Amino acid sequence: MAVLGHGTWSRVLEGVEVTVADDFSSVAPFEIRSTAEQRVPFVFSSPHSGRYYPERFLAMTRLDAVAIRRSEDSYVDELFAGAVALGAPMLAANFPRAYIDVNREPWELDPRMFQDPVPSFANIRSARVAGGLGTIPKLVGEGLDIYPSRLPLAEAIGRIDGIYKPYHETLKRMLMQTHAHFGYAALVDCHSMPASIRVGDNGMRPDFIVGDRFGASAAAAVVESVISLLSSKGYTVAHNKPYAGGFITEHYGRPARGLHAVQIEINRGLYMNERTFQKSAGFEALADDLARFSADLMSLPDDVFVDLPLAAE
Repeated sequence: MAVLGHGTWSRVLEGVEVTVADDFSSVAPFEIRSTAEQRVPFVFSSPHSGRYYPERFLAMTRLDAVAIRRSEDSYVDELFAGAVALGAPMLAANFPRAYIDVNREPWELDPRMFQDPVPSFANIRSARVAGGLGTIPKLVGEGLDIYPSRLPLAEAIGRIDGIYKPYHETLKRMLMQTHAHFGYAALVDCHSMPASIRVGDNGMRPDFIVGDRFGASAAAAVVESVISLLSSKGYTVAHNKPYAGGFITEHYGRPARGLHAVQIEINRGLYMNERTFQKSAGFEALADDLARFSADLMSLPDDVFVDLPLAAE
């Protein structure tokens, strides 16, 4: 694979900052939602619920305005709004997952998507790239191609520099400030999953899946508490399978340092119509339950989060 030299890189980047900036000239690509003061050592993130689709991006795709939303974690940020009211900040994406996926490594790129050679340091062989779900996704939903032809590499570089890196710089700063102020920090990474997901030999449809990277991203007591609190509200909860957590959970979860990260996947069938993207009658009840869950989680004693062994699968 060819390596981009300095001159080639400059040509690739020419004008790209303007196009990405224009995409989000009227809507910020992401935002921090918070009360006046952070009152608890928790940070929530909703990286896949963004539903602002720039006109330039829509014009680039081969999908209509409905089909392009098939990979969106619709309304997850709203479902967890109760956590913000309790004093926990939330980093919420406005950019759509189909545009760029911040729950990936920064350079998980499929070279077949681009007109130019990708950088030599790009991870082109990850399972997520192979599945069409890299940093710049190739597919949405059930195997729907996003683009009719190859993209300029400048498009990927612009989105990574203009959206991905600032998002992670912001999330890292939020977690470091939380840790410095409270002595530990817990990140709840919020997602949704198709209602068709089944787990186990009996094909159970879980309401939630809690992921901790098979014990690497959070202490055992933290994960057990999350599962127990959700189960106590009458929900079926699976652990790590088939979703153990993505890059965000893996990258920020350092329980030995007092940094815990847990991914929560919500079954979309609980709160929305997956075909029309309309909220269902169950939306408000689920949001209320998640507000109570957040309050219960924030009420756990400090020793659940400090100096405890890692979780085990």
